[in-house]
Amino acid sequence: MRMSYKLNKLNPYIPGEQPYKKMIKLNTNENPYPPTPKINNLLKNFNYYYLRLYPDPTTINLRKTIAKIYNIKYEQIFIGNGSDEVLALAFMTFFCQKLPVIMPTITYSFYPVYCKLYNIKYKTIPLKTNFEINLNKMNIPNGGIIFANPNTPTGHAISYIDITNFLDIHKEYVVLIDEAYINFGSESAIPLIKKYKNLLIVNTLSKAYSLAGIRIGFAIGSTYLIKGLEKVKNSFNSYPIDIISELIAIEAIKDIKYLKKNCNYIIYIRDKLSNQLTNFGFTVLPSKANFILVKPINISAKEMFDKLRKHGILIRYFNNMNNYIRISIGTIQQMNYLIETIKYILK
Repeated sequence: MRMSYKLNKLNPYIPGEQPYKKMIKLNTNENPYPPTPKINNLLKNFNYYYLRLYPDPTTINLRKTIAKIYNIKYEQIFIGNGSDEVLALAFMTFFCQKLPVIMPTITYSFYPVYCKLYNIKYKTIPLKTNFEINLNKMNIPNGGIIFANPNTPTGHAISYIDITNFLDIHKEYVVLIDEAYINFGSESAIPLIKKYKNLLIVNTLSKAYSLAGIRIGFAIGSTYLIKGLEKVKNSFNSYPIDIISELIAIEAIKDIKYLKKNCNYIIYIRDKLSNQLTNFGFTVLPSKANFILVKPINISAKEMFDKLRKHGILIRYFNNMNNYIRISIGTIQQMNYLIETIKYILK
C-alpha cells in the first residue's frame, strides 16, 4: 500500500521518555508541583451533563480571561490544543513564503519538523560560542523568523531591549517568539505587540501552570495575525479545546498569586542546583527556564545519562549538544537525591 511521498522525508519529533516504572522524571521540563488547588474544587463540582455538548469553538471565556491578565483585547488571542498545535498552525499560516524562515541551529526540535511537513524553506543560524542566540546573524533576507525565549535546551534568554531593536529591523514578515519558559525569570515581549503588528507570541500552560496533562497553548498578536490563525484552524479542527480543559485553564490563569509562588520556588531550586553542580566543577549555562544545561567533568554526558538512569533518574541527553545534558528542575527532595547520586557516580 502506498502512502504519501512526504513520509520518506519526515523525521518526526521525539518526545522525552515517559517511563512505565517509577522514576524521577527530570527529562521533559514538567512542573514538579501541582496546579492551583482551585482546580480540584472545580472538578468536584463539574456537572457531567454538559459533556454531551460540543465545546465552544471560540473559547471566548478563556480568551477573555487571558486578555484581562495581559490588558489586551480577546480578539488578539488564539487558543490551541497545546502550544505545539499553535506552532504547527502558525508555521502553516505565516511561513509558507518564497524566502526561508530563519531559526537557531539549536532550539526546539519541532520547528524543522513543521518545515519539512509543510514544505517550508528554512535556514538555521549557529549559536554563539557561549550558546546564546545570535540575533545579528539573523539579519538576512527571510520569509519569517522564529526563536524560543528563553531558548531550549540552553535556557538562555534575550533581553527585552534586544528584542525591541531586532523588531525594528524586521517588520515585513512574522517574527514568532516561543515563550514557553518565560515565567521562570525572563521579561515577556507581549507589550511589544501594540507597536509591532508582525509579532506573534506563543505560550503554553504546560510549564509554569503545571498543566501539561490538558494540552492548552495560546498565541498573542495583532487581530490580523489571529484571524489568519483562526482561518487555518477552522480548516483543520474547529473544536480543539474540550469543555473541562477550558474551565481548568481559566482557573489556573486567574490564580496569579499561586503562579508566582510556584515559579519563584522553582527559580530558587534551579539556582541552588546550578551552584551545587558548579562546585563539582561542572559547566552550567546560565538559565532563565525550569531546566539547566550542564557539561559534566571527568565523565561524558552519555555516561552520566546512562548511570543516572540506572539509579532511577531520567534526564535528557542530546547527540548534537557537545557533551551537555539537560536537567529539568524537580522538587527540592528530588534535587537532593540527584546531587547525592552524582556524588556517588563521581567517586
